[in-house]
Order: sequence, then C-alpha cells, then structure tokens
Amino acid sequence: MEKELFTNIINNLEEKLIEVRHNFHKHPELSSEEFETTKTLRKLLNYAQIRILDLPLVTGLVAEITGSKEGPIIAIRGDIDALPIIEETDLEYKSEVFGRMHACGHDFHTTVILGAAYLLKQQEATLQGTVRFIFQPAEEIGKGAEKILTSGALSGVDAIFGLHSSPDLEVGSFGTNVGPLTAAVDRFEIEIEGVGTHASSPEKGIDPVIVAAHIITALQTIVSRNVSAFDQALISVTHVQSGNTWNVIPTTAFLEGTVRTVNAQIREFIPKQMRQIVKGMAESFGATAEFKWFSGPPATNNRKEWVSVALEVAKEQGYVIKKLPQALIGEDFAFYQEHISGAFINIGTGGSHSLHHPKFTVDDAAILPGAKYFAKLAMRALVILTEK
Repeated sequence: MEKELFTNIINNLEEKLIEVRHNFHKHPELSSEEFETTKTLRKLLNYAQIRILDLPLVTGLVAEITGSKEGPIIAIRGDIDALPIIEETDLEYKSEVFGRMHACGHDFHTTVILGAAYLLKQQEATLQGTVRFIFQPAEEIGKGAEKILTSGALSGVDAIFGLHSSPDLEVGSFGTNVGPLTAAVDRFEIEIEGVGTHASSPEKGIDPVIVAAHIITALQTIVSRNVSAFDQALISVTHVQSGNTWNVIPTTAFLEGTVRTVNAQIREFIPKQMRQIVKGMAESFGATAEFKWFSGPPATNNRKEWVSVALEVAKEQGYVIKKLPQALIGEDFAFYQEHISGAFINIGTGGSHSLHHPKFTVDDAAILPGAKYFAKLAMRALVILTEK
C-alpha cells in the first residue's frame, strides 16, 4: 500500500508537494509546539519508506537515506515552525489558526526538503553514502538547532546545507555568498532604578525616564563612533517602559532591544561598551542600572568550497544567480556551522511582502525546482566527499 502511495506521489510530484505545503500553511504551529506538523511529516516519510531516526526530540524529526555503498554523511535542514502573526492574505489555503501564520516560508522549506527526500529515495541504490534530512523545530526562537545538536542527530555528518525563501528574489533566482549571510542576533535588557516623586518637584527624586533617554542616545554612539563604517552592526532599543500616570515621576524604567553583528570580535566588544555606558550614565544621575545580555545565534558562516559547489549545481539546474548582501536577520542554522562546514542559501519565491509580514506569500512554482536542486546538491556533495 505504501509503495503504491509513493509511486503515485512521484508520478504527480509537483502537484503533491503543492498540496503538502498548502496543508502545512493552513495548520501552522508555533515554536516547540509543532506536534501535528511532526506527525504529518512522519506519515509522509513513511509513504516512501524513508527511515526516521529514533532521537529524543519532542517535536521535529530527522530521517535518512543510505545508499548501497558506504560513504560520507551530509545533512539538509528545513525548519518547520510558524509565527504568532494574524494572516492577512486572501489565499484559499490561508491559516485556519487565528494568530498563527507561516509568514517566513518555513512551510516552503519543509516541503522542499521533503521533495528532495522523495527524489533521493528513487536513487537510493546509486548514493555513495548517507543523506540526513533535518526537519527542525523552533527556529523562530533560536532554540531548535541546539535541540537537534543535543539529540545527536548530526553525529558523523561531514557537511550541512540549509535554505531560506527570499521574497526579494524572483522565482528561478538563487543567492548565497561566502562567509556570513545572516547576522549574530543577541538581546539585551536594562533595568533602571531612580527615586520616584511628584511631577511638580523633580528635584526631590531621580528621574529614570531622563536616565533612560540619555542611555538610549548614548548607545547609538557605539556603532557610529566605535565600529568601522565597513563593518555591519546594529543596536536597536525596541521596548521602553516607565511610569503609569501623568503627574508622577516613576521609580523605575525598563529598556529592551537587539544587537546584530556579523563580526565575532565586534559581537564581543559591543556588550562591554553597552555595560560601561549604562553603568556610567546611571551613576552620573545618581541612579542605578542593571544590564543583562542574552546571546542568540551567531552569524552564519558559509564555507567557500561549499558555496562554490552550491552555485555550480544552481547554474546546472537553471537558476539565475544573484549576489546577496549580508543581512542583519538571524538564523539558527549558524549553530550547525560552528561544528560542521556547509552553506546556507536563498531561493527566490516571488516578489511578495517581506518576511514576517502578515501578507507574505510564496509562489508554488518555486517548490519543485527547489526539491530537485537539493537532491542534486546532496548527490554532488557525497561524490565530492567520497573522492577526497
């Protein structure tokens, strides 16, 4: 029965993959809550008799196909989680779960990797090694890659590849580059304590709002005066909170924001400068302030040799190659690249709204070419590693 189902899928692969993506899009699940998505993937992989590894993962899964000849192991990763966004598209298959949406293309990523698995299953006997398929949870909160690593799923893997949909690129376009394609993403919190008083007598208190305002302004000088104009870095204060009425100077203020960097040395330097500014500025007003730093994913690190292979295969598959600038968005695929060499690439999915926008869409025409690309890339990578 499963063999018949798989034969039918292969004979109508593009239609089936579109159907699969639409189903994922209609039933989005947030980070670490991808239970039904995982069940669906398990069923779809079972149709093709693709082996699913027994790993200590609550959500997400890892499958693999091993050829008749022993050889290296490569991994291909797609993420499966959605975002807490109210969808505003008019798609027939729009989200059926209010407040949740695949607004970052993870339904596309998942489907492309599944399609690649189906295609490689057909050529299982010719593979020189093993291809491992990572359906990763919790990318949006930057925790999923670490869960996969902790599970042991990447034991013995020699190279790893990942993808992201790009609404900035037309369907049929492809982009990547050597080094950091995405940035390190870190978060900070600042808690300021002053002395509250009546608004009519500010001299009797220490105004945390004034302290917060000076800290916000001073933090911007780190990038503008301490970081080279040739290095990308960003400090954004995105959350400011203090007080609860119009005629009282409050006791405390709270600031929160993000730092984005692509250079490891600058990433280490910035929080030191921030801590110094926060402490010094608060003390200059007679207040106190606590600075907290929360490290997120590092910058991606595409290896030159694998970027060359990725581009070579893309050209062979008919993709139009685009040169991509470094972006300050985050991607926890970077955690894999701290341990395993590989490449992260962008596939054009049409000129819709930007990632994380409530009207973001993906052109289905990008799905089958993406699946064929990753199947071809996997086979090429195995051959290259075997010949080393």
